[in-house]
Amino acid sequence: MNNLLALIPALPLAGFLVLALAGRALHKNAIAWIGAGSVSIAAIIAMIAGVEFLQTPPDGGAYTQTLWQWMSTENLSIAISLRLDALSLVFVFIITFVGALIHIYSTAFMRSDRDYSRFFACMNLFVFAMLLLVLADNLVLMYLGWEGVGLCSYLLIGFWYETPANCRAANKAFYITRIGDTAMAIGLFLLFKELGTLDIPGILQQSPQHFANSSSNITLIALLLLAGGMGKSAQLPLQTWLPDAMAGPSPVSALIHAATMVTAGVYLIARMHTVFQLSPMAMDVTAIVGALTLLIAGCSAMVQTDIKRILAYSTISQIGYMFLALGIGAWSAGIFHFFTHAFFKALLFLAAGAIIESLHHEHDIFKMGGLKNRMPVVFRCFLAGAAALAALPLISAGFFSKDQILWYAWSAGNGNAMLWIIALMGAFITALYTTRLMLVVFWGELKTPVSAYPGRLMTVPLIILAILSIVAGFIEWPHNLIHLTLFSDFAQKVLPATVLKDGVPPEIIFQLIAAVLTLLAVYTGYVLYYRNRTLMEKWKELPGMMGMRNFFFKGWGFDQLYETLFVKPFVFITGINKADVFDKLYNGIAKANQTLNRLLSVSQNGSLRWYIAGVLIGILFILTLQLLS
Repeated sequence: MNNLLALIPALPLAGFLVLALAGRALHKNAIAWIGAGSVSIAAIIAMIAGVEFLQTPPDGGAYTQTLWQWMSTENLSIAISLRLDALSLVFVFIITFVGALIHIYSTAFMRSDRDYSRFFACMNLFVFAMLLLVLADNLVLMYLGWEGVGLCSYLLIGFWYETPANCRAANKAFYITRIGDTAMAIGLFLLFKELGTLDIPGILQQSPQHFANSSSNITLIALLLLAGGMGKSAQLPLQTWLPDAMAGPSPVSALIHAATMVTAGVYLIARMHTVFQLSPMAMDVTAIVGALTLLIAGCSAMVQTDIKRILAYSTISQIGYMFLALGIGAWSAGIFHFFTHAFFKALLFLAAGAIIESLHHEHDIFKMGGLKNRMPVVFRCFLAGAAALAALPLISAGFFSKDQILWYAWSAGNGNAMLWIIALMGAFITALYTTRLMLVVFWGELKTPVSAYPGRLMTVPLIILAILSIVAGFIEWPHNLIHLTLFSDFAQKVLPATVLKDGVPPEIIFQLIAAVLTLLAVYTGYVLYYRNRTLMEKWKELPGMMGMRNFFFKGWGFDQLYETLFVKPFVFITGINKADVFDKLYNGIAKANQTLNRLLSVSQNGSLRWYIAGVLIGILFILTLQLLS
């Protein structure tokens, strides 16, 4: 299997190179086969590797393949080396399998786009960069993939660059994630300074002994790595780029939210778990960031009207649950929620894309309605994804993964009552806005006529993802119900087991509270948005309610805050500084060239006799010099 490992990222890279160099000369059918086929074959190889990994676990718990030596200095040696262990296998499977379904869907969704080849070239490069990130055996190679997904997100968010708002959204994503990337790079420098290596196995092995007496250094490194993860995974306070990233095509949104980009921060923290465990402060900050993010983003999702922005804020919230789980030491629970989230979030975005295309590119959910009978396949698939997002008890994959996090938020070693309360509030809000989304879009009157219906290339991936959104959670049951822990047993080959506190109440109590609140949220949404809609109108008339709604709608004012604190002062300073000595120097050079150009252009007046006279004068001048010498 070691020899086939490099094929997994190499196939999407090959697809990118072919489409980037020769895409304009290829027929759209050929482009679709290359774009979707390369990722699909990579998914097949990944599944073969996974089966072999499970049947005959490799020595040392990982497959490794070193391709060549990248760079070597006196103290630093970096190889292009890949490593597939239990953690990276979960991510590779999601990236390739879900990525392949998104690519297949895209072959039909983007068929009429004039830049068909450019789209698939960027998508293939995106998959390659994410695979490189999770398969890298050292942090330098991981950082290459890390920056690669940032570049691809910029290219795909601004794919329809003719619209200025799309370009602004792409720039915003690029700038904000650079903040986290810079912090991460500094963290890598500090790691190398302390340990003398950037190989991941070496760091995980040496860190406990080296940092035994230097907690301040390891805390700084962990916080810098956390900042990198916060940028890529759109966590507070670097979350503002993700809602605007919905400017890209719907398949791009599905790929970013389910299989690439925003999950990179989750992978980084899980991969560097030893570093974070050595810093209790960094663990606490991770948990707090996740808890606050899931609550803030959930409140914003509750009042959005754009179907894709609702799902975008829900992604920020669900990634917050993953950060919360990692911060409290529930490592396998956080990765399990990533696993189930990938299926239902990809499903919801792809189904939303089908709805938007069928309704003349309409995004406003209050201009939809009545689609339950008009688009039955999309409705049933969306219902499965919504059930998983709302974590309906025992019937959706989202329940099994979120239930673990809610339980560990109280009972894990770093958990506490406040984190549990915030997570529980987030679960209630999630079920409420999910119910709102379902009822407004699929029930009621048909407000926008359906112009077209999705074909099989779009509906088959939806059906597959819908099935997985229901059944994928059954591999990991709550401990007190059925002792089936296949996922955590597998993940704990790499990640530490969750340590519980002593004297915690029975788990069934927390499960019943969570289930009752979820069902209560569903019923509340049913009453407000279907049974008695006048209640919502009366609520809007209460003093301050619309102000609060607008505050949530604008993402808690973070964009306005950053505009005031950073953007306007920066623009003001650059305005003052625009005529400094360097600008005068460059302006002087430019003016000198313009003056010289005007003088020389006098000789280029278009008169043939002046040209002949000039040539003769030049000849006479040369002959005179010869005679004088």
